[in-house]
Amino acid sequence: MTVMARAFDPAFGEAWTAPQLAGMTTMDGTWLTLARLDAATLGFALVRSIFDEAELLLLAVDPGWRGRGIGSALLNDSIAAARLRGIKSMHLEVRSGNNAVNLYKNSGFLHVNTRCNYYRGNDNRLYDALSFRRDL
Repeated sequence: MTVMARAFDPAFGEAWTAPQLAGMTTMDGTWLTLARLDAATLGFALVRSIFDEAELLLLAVDPGWRGRGIGSALLNDSIAAARLRGIKSMHLEVRSGNNAVNLYKNSGFLHVNTRCNYYRGNDNRLYDALSFRRDL
């Protein structure tokens, strides 16, 4: 939860609560990957799957550790884990303007849809949701 609080800017209201995260991690087909250095958690990825599709629900890196390949490593690990589970495609959704869009595009994800004004920030500003997909 420390990484969650630090990684997601409160202005956008994107961070999950502890009960939301705990509830999701107990569901079948869901896995959480942690990036750790010694006892410190630097980032995480949360993925859920059903049949042969997976969804990247959350990817977060502590701001103090960004720009060091941790996000890429978490994403690549999530893709590799999905392939081992027989998953054929992965999709995700991200707020427009989020810097992670570049990571996803550089990792082979294709923009497939835009939901206009889908997210509402804590300042009531509306943001588009960008949907991406990648065949595995």
